[in-house]
Amino acid sequence: MKNIDRRRRTVCMGMLGGLAGLTMGNAARARPTIDDAAHVFRLDGGAVTYAFGVNPDGRLQTMYWGSALSPDDPLPASAPVAENSSNETSITVTPFEYPGFGAGLTVEPALKVTFPDGVRDLDLRYAGHQLDGDRILVRLKDVSRAVHVTLAYAMEAATGILTRSAVVENRTNGWIQVDQMAAASINLPYADDYRLSYLTGRWAGEFALQTRPVGPGATVIESRKGVTSHQANPWIALSRAMTEEESGPVWFGALGWSGAWRIGVDMDALGGVRMTAGYNPFDFAYRLKPGERLSSPMFHAGYSGEGFGGASRLFHRYQRTRILPGAPALRPRPVLYNSWEATEFAVDEAGQMALAEKAAGLGIERFVVDDGWFGARNSSKAGLGDWVVNTKKFPSGLTPLIRRVNDLGMEFGLWVEPEMVNPDSDLYRAHPDWVIHFPGRTRSEARDQLVLNLARKDVYDHLLMVLDRLLGANNIAFLKWDHNRAWSEPGWPQVPPAEQQRLYVTYVDNLYKLLGELRRRHPKVEIESCASGGGRVDLGIMALTDEVWVSDNTDPYDRLLIQDGFSQAYAPAIMMAWVTDSPNWVNKRATSLEYRFLSSMQGALGIGANLNHWSANDFTQAKRLIAEYKRIRVTVQQGDLYRLISPQGGSARSATLSVAQDGNQAVLFAFLHSGGMRNPAPHIQLRGLDPRKTYALRTIAGGVAPRTPKQASGAYWMGQGIQPNLVGDFQAAAIVLEAA
Repeated sequence: MKNIDRRRRTVCMGMLGGLAGLTMGNAARARPTIDDAAHVFRLDGGAVTYAFGVNPDGRLQTMYWGSALSPDDPLPASAPVAENSSNETSITVTPFEYPGFGAGLTVEPALKVTFPDGVRDLDLRYAGHQLDGDRILVRLKDVSRAVHVTLAYAMEAATGILTRSAVVENRTNGWIQVDQMAAASINLPYADDYRLSYLTGRWAGEFALQTRPVGPGATVIESRKGVTSHQANPWIALSRAMTEEESGPVWFGALGWSGAWRIGVDMDALGGVRMTAGYNPFDFAYRLKPGERLSSPMFHAGYSGEGFGGASRLFHRYQRTRILPGAPALRPRPVLYNSWEATEFAVDEAGQMALAEKAAGLGIERFVVDDGWFGARNSSKAGLGDWVVNTKKFPSGLTPLIRRVNDLGMEFGLWVEPEMVNPDSDLYRAHPDWVIHFPGRTRSEARDQLVLNLARKDVYDHLLMVLDRLLGANNIAFLKWDHNRAWSEPGWPQVPPAEQQRLYVTYVDNLYKLLGELRRRHPKVEIESCASGGGRVDLGIMALTDEVWVSDNTDPYDRLLIQDGFSQAYAPAIMMAWVTDSPNWVNKRATSLEYRFLSSMQGALGIGANLNHWSANDFTQAKRLIAEYKRIRVTVQQGDLYRLISPQGGSARSATLSVAQDGNQAVLFAFLHSGGMRNPAPHIQLRGLDPRKTYALRTIAGGVAPRTPKQASGAYWMGQGIQPNLVGDFQAAAIVLEAA
């Protein structure tokens, strides 16, 4: 601490506090610098600097967010932007860190409240700050009423990822109602050529990458469904016109919340751009009694000067080292087999044992029984909610099957959908009031099911009991946790009307609590987040689950697009991808087994095909490819991903490269959608290799052009590249480079 101005102090920051009381993995600590006299706060990590301060009006204002500055570099002044006219007053164009709806604010607020007397004005001013272990806490307070807000800031040293969250506390003598609450409002430096990228979709078509210019007005990306949703995902990126895959600035962020959410990007009248992320204010009201508080979700934001590729590699690294269970020492995802497409609901002990024996012969490491093993579950119409083994299908329970699976050298997994119930079930007949509903109104069904109200303590206690009992009585290593419909009639009639809209927060808080408690009681059990495909993929659920189901669409060509969009935001370490039968059920598209494998081998590999229909050649080929996958999976799942050729925009080709963290292995996957006109295959120039190392080439599948050297330097492979020998339609190649 020598040679530092008395007014300035540098403080080491520790491990970030996780969402809903969770803790994330250990990582190097960032060092925030605080100027106590000037009330200026600066965080530096990776190649990023973030700075904010208290302006002369006492409001918290953004000063800088971008590439790393020198410790002695001056920061832009923390001063209100001058009024442009009586229609663009200072408060509407100043880049505030956390604006309340009040004092004339007309841009998107971070917090909006209602008081019992009808006042809806909230003017938040600086009230103090402190260091809380690893976080900077900045306290704000309304100018006249006892509404207190605490903002939490932390930055990870290796990546420069910033985490933001907020807590609002009611210290008045009456209630206040929170009508809108964000985790953060984050401002970008002025530019007139921003582009917004985000992910949209639908069932069987998730993670479609969208890009549009940012202009005056607002763009809102949201889910109103009570769950993350297929239609939009809580991740965005803002780039400049010159930004490309591997060059140019990208500011990005993702909300860690698995319920209804909203991210807004708006440009004010003078061209200032901000993003605001938090609870969706649609149908939202959270009444706080005196002394009560409400915490926001956590928003994770980052910056890269190395394009979209650099941004996603930073975010992937952050997820692997800070978010996922077990971080930073992640277990590689086992190769699994799931029996759904082979049997659907017609599961029984003999049939599952027969499939398990076939799966074990392929080198499968985890065998998963899907829907149909419990209650009166012979279709989607009955039994959901009755988590007891169907003794007609399994006369002695699951024990004989699990023992056989274990004897074959595999872990055993099971499908569950705990948050749902069929009206035709013992649980619903006993507790029809346990579902989300409005009294006297229709209870809309989807997939023949209703949504249990997990916000209720009795529902939470019941689910914990039955799942704990299931896991305690059986050697289950894995749960595929599904969620097959959105909310409807979002009522909670057991609590007073003024408190019913707490449902949107309390439900998700209890979901996290349930998952966390099950993990505490059964620490060896791994969980997959599934929601009719990729309907619940976000940083909140990822902190409690080991992998995610990206889409019910297993068509290998469609998955190239889906996986490309997914990888913009989320790490391949958690991306489950199945090899299923051909023609694929989605598009009736026929592809080779090799093509299907190579598409799926870019993430966590699973097999979902009906093995009863496979030929001897299929088994031989699959066994070889699974063995090859095990040799490269750590690189694929936990290495640095380079999207070399994008499948977006109808591209005839695509290619990805995964480079191991130590730089000693790289895996190239190349795909040809359709060839024509005898067009020659281009050379694919690799990235991320050590130019001084010598890498030997071997092929897993497909081939390379004649006269391709067997080994060469990293500089050669990045400069000259590799020319895969792909001719025809739906062709693929996988090539491994190993450092000598």
